Amino acid sequence: MSKPVVAIVGRPNVGKSTLFNRLAGSRKAIVEDIPGVTRDRLYDVSEWLGREFIIIDTGGIRMGDGEVFTREIKQQAQLAVEEADVIIFVVDAQQGINPEDELVANMLRKSKKPVVLAANKVENFDRQVEYYEFYGLGLGEPIPVSAMHGRNIDELLDAVIASFGPVTDYGEEEDAVKIAIVGRPNVGKSSLVNALLGEERVIVSDVPGTTRDSIDTPFQYGGHKYILIDTAGIRKRSRISDATERYSVIRSLKSVERADVVLIMLDATEGVSEQDQRIAGYVHEQGKANVVIVNKWDLIEKDGQTMNRFDEDIRSQLKFLSYCPILYVSALTRKRIFKIIELVDFVVEQHNRRIKTAELNQVINEAMLLNPLPGGGGKKVKIYYSTQVQTAPPVFVFFANYPEKVHFSYLRYLENVLRKNFGFEGTPIKLIVRKRENREE
Repeated sequence: MSKPVVAIVGRPNVGKSTLFNRLAGSRKAIVEDIPGVTRDRLYDVSEWLGREFIIIDTGGIRMGDGEVFTREIKQQAQLAVEEADVIIFVVDAQQGINPEDELVANMLRKSKKPVVLAANKVENFDRQVEYYEFYGLGLGEPIPVSAMHGRNIDELLDAVIASFGPVTDYGEEEDAVKIAIVGRPNVGKSSLVNALLGEERVIVSDVPGTTRDSIDTPFQYGGHKYILIDTAGIRKRSRISDATERYSVIRSLKSVERADVVLIMLDATEGVSEQDQRIAGYVHEQGKANVVIVNKWDLIEKDGQTMNRFDEDIRSQLKFLSYCPILYVSALTRKRIFKIIELVDFVVEQHNRRIKTAELNQVINEAMLLNPLPGGGGKKVKIYYSTQVQTAPPVFVFFANYPEKVHFSYLRYLENVLRKNFGFEGTPIKLIVRKRENREE
């Protein structure tokens, strides 16, 4: 089950990014600030009345010199609209209808997608005349908002979630491991999928997959069931230009939501890009098991240290994925292709691993003896005990007398201790510190 996607579109300078930040900011207080995760994002997750959804900012759209509605603008807007479940169309209430607004409105009407019309920069909400003319766009009632000051955002969000429809269960096989292959265009996702499904040892199911914006493909290998989710090789898509490449992240987000394991695919000839960092950061933040797959390894000139240099560069660029395996493959020659399935099985086991409380506390206590907790403002900080409360991903709770005094650097030390003693390769783990009021509890 994946979260709905909401795209914020409109011409430049109408307040799209301000609205995006306002919607994302409502959730920031409960999002863990993990060092090393890129924050230069075009997406975030928001929530309203119990419904979570992905929001996409199309703020990077720019006008071309001397052109009213350039081909680039149209491509970017169309791609965002294609991938979204609901569109928020932002217009400027102070400037009124612009010819570009009409062009965007025409495109949105043809899309047949639910559109919520947001008249931004409204100063006087009692004067309907400030936004009345936007009825003329033919997209229904404009909702007056002030993204800058956060006014009337609740009414806008009510309209957004009303457009989602009911929560749907897509009936995926419970015992099948769901694998998403994500990455930038042209890294070789199609070739990898075809190599996996075309190999004799793989039995491709003839049962139609679940269709939701794309086709899932069930298959079997080594007696185990798998499902490939929303991968580029399953259906052809028209090529997208470099200018719109970053919006392919939307497809990846949808895939990640439903996956048990995510294969983050890189191009060996190009290295790690900002787009790769965005996708990998989202995988990490969503707590998904993952493997980095470096494709086109056959095109690289090699010496005895080539793979080590690549490892160091990837670890440097994706510091937050220090725990994940890296595999070098060639989808074209099928070299090491089925090592992928072995790694998938391995990280799934790590992702679902549970540590007994007694064993866990023994390891943590020894770690604190070797590296004691620093004091906090003259107070002696203690962690009394710990326990694992969740798997997939593993979550550990530490009970302390002063939780706020346990520095994130010490938690990072404890995470390293857990990984050294118990593995957890290929899976994020989360550490939470809570207050214990009474030792006798």
